[in-house]
Amino acid sequence: MKNRISLVAMSTGLLVAVVAGARAEPVLQGKDAYGDWRADKPGTVRLIRPQDLVRPGATRSVASTSRVVPRPPEAALQVPPGFKIELFAEGLRAPRIVRVAPNGDVFVAETRAGTIRVLRTGEGGKVATNEVFASGLRQPFGIAFFPNGDNPQWVYVANTDSVVRFPYQAGDLKARGRAETIVASLHGGGHSTRDIVFTPDNKRMLVSVGSLSNVAEGMGTPPGGLEAWSKAQPPGATWASETERAAVLAFNPDGKERKIYATGIRNCVGLAVQPQTGLPWCSTNERDGLGDDLVPDYVTSVTEGAFYGWPWFYIGSNEDPRHAGARPDLKDKVTVPDVLIQPHSASLGITFYQGTQFPSEYQDDAFAAEHGSWNRSKRTGYKVIRIRMKDGKATGEYEDFVTGFVVSDTEVWGRPVGVAVAKDGALLISEDGNGTIWRVTHSR
Repeated sequence: MKNRISLVAMSTGLLVAVVAGARAEPVLQGKDAYGDWRADKPGTVRLIRPQDLVRPGATRSVASTSRVVPRPPEAALQVPPGFKIELFAEGLRAPRIVRVAPNGDVFVAETRAGTIRVLRTGEGGKVATNEVFASGLRQPFGIAFFPNGDNPQWVYVANTDSVVRFPYQAGDLKARGRAETIVASLHGGGHSTRDIVFTPDNKRMLVSVGSLSNVAEGMGTPPGGLEAWSKAQPPGATWASETERAAVLAFNPDGKERKIYATGIRNCVGLAVQPQTGLPWCSTNERDGLGDDLVPDYVTSVTEGAFYGWPWFYIGSNEDPRHAGARPDLKDKVTVPDVLIQPHSASLGITFYQGTQFPSEYQDDAFAAEHGSWNRSKRTGYKVIRIRMKDGKATGEYEDFVTGFVVSDTEVWGRPVGVAVAKDGALLISEDGNGTIWRVTHSR
């Protein structure tokens, strides 16, 4: 029996798609794991393996920027059987990262506007209160509550060039003090997003910093020469304009004891800590210019001291031809990411599901937001995916969870960015194309 999609009209005029009667789908592997938005649907599972990668230049490299249009009246998002998706908030100024405070308030980074907004849920899961918590920030993105637990005392915000914090008590809708600068100097420009998390023991603050360039163009020779640099720095550490970039940095909560935690991660846009293991995970944008089907974006656990390849290698010992022969010393030191995502999907926010509303098989799985391609001849991404876990480790498979943001080959109405688990166990999804947040629930 084919899937049945029922369109349910809501009071807002929104059409909500509920998929029923879906069959289990086979895992798409090899060439079959690649495709475009037309083939996306909830329940489609893909597994991209390192051995499946094409050679550089095997497919062409193009620019194919999507045009964001107003949400069509007939727009309907698709979700798996038993789930429902509905509008949670609209009229926001390009909402990006979403984080939920222990008391259930929803904090949203409006990066372009320089503001952090707080949304409080009322009856029926609808927004009852909408306030600006802080303004005048510099491209804020990451948000974290410190210390971990039910009674945080601070809200930390990662600007594009700094980390600041605000004193906080549960229920605050406005910052109760001025921003205190904790890290004054993060390198700006290039990839501008900076995410932030704290380790479970509250002893370390991790901040992701993307590269300035696509593939370290013009980095030149390191100070004192390559041999001296390699001995003094972590494996794969970059220099010059890329110093402390394409990396995850570590600090103590006061911004001191600065060090490089991991290297070679071109743009770790989304950071999250896996509850089962305490390990940080990155949702990563990889490099461009090697073709439609290179290099896979990825979602991965991040081990301290590990090197993930950028800019010299990718997905293990695959050498980038633009840096041929430059770093043979690093070839066998590259950590292969846990989950490879179709290239150019632009994987952004990530969260682990620890709620009680979804079925038990979703517990401890991850969700990631795919912002969508601008550099692939056949558009991909523009969806939310589920990262399958087993005993705390990724299986390598990912599954389409929410689709329907694309209108045509040239137009889209939504670009997913942030994912977060609400206090009631619903999944919240922000998209910065039309300034909305969506709420996914499961009917028991």
